[in-house]
Amino acid sequence: MSGYQLIAFDMDGTLLNSRKEIDPETIKAIHEAKLAGKTIILSTGRGPSELTEYEKELQDVDYYCCISGALVYDTKKKKAVYSHPMKAEVIKQVFDIAAKEDIMIQFLNEESIVSKSHWEHMEDYGMGVYKQMFRRVCYMVDDVKTWFMNNPIDMEKMNLYHRSPEFRERTRKRMVDAGIPVEMVNAELGSLELTAKGVSKGKGLRKLCEHLGISIEETIMVGDADNDIEGLKAAGLAIGMGNSKPSIAPFVDVYVADNDHGGCVEAIYKYLLA
Repeated sequence: MSGYQLIAFDMDGTLLNSRKEIDPETIKAIHEAKLAGKTIILSTGRGPSELTEYEKELQDVDYYCCISGALVYDTKKKKAVYSHPMKAEVIKQVFDIAAKEDIMIQFLNEESIVSKSHWEHMEDYGMGVYKQMFRRVCYMVDDVKTWFMNNPIDMEKMNLYHRSPEFRERTRKRMVDAGIPVEMVNAELGSLELTAKGVSKGKGLRKLCEHLGISIEETIMVGDADNDIEGLKAAGLAIGMGNSKPSIAPFVDVYVADNDHGGCVEAIYKYLLA
């Protein structure tokens, strides 16, 4: 048995195959790891509401380090272990910047909130593959900015979905030039994920380790994209999927197969239970 006690899986591009499903072999491997006394968690940009449809497959997962590390969630007690939201005043500044582009905005806390009109045209923002999932799990409002201005509360995450990577880079530059105090991570085709300054998958993983009383060196992080980098840097072992973006290569210790060919199964048997 290996010295690693915890394995953290990203969802999209990692635990989920290209059909947005969890393979039966992966579920079986997770169950065997659980029986062996290991802790299996998710480390994902998704929020709890976006994970409800996978609850049956994820019944051996006790914690979600979700919303890119802004929320650590106990799946059995249904409550937060740790939270680090963006302040409402900062979100208002972001809206001023976002108004300069055609952007679909999504809020994430324990719920997922979007404008109905944007959801109807998600494919225009490179997010068509998630359209039916959003329909099932999102709270739809007429206009997300109006809704927020009437309910100015702190939020764990704000996703800005652009029509192209070039438009995203324009928004990123405006955010930097304006000195908006947020963390920014690229995701999907044109998504810019915003969380409070200091938030990352790495920090969320550290907070969970403190809660569980285990060392960060005893953890494994498995991911495929830029928003996994801080988690890969923090973990004792950083595993990249075979379908990983080249940009994460400097932060990966070892690679496994891609998300359609048992990469997560390989990570469990070869490294967690070796």
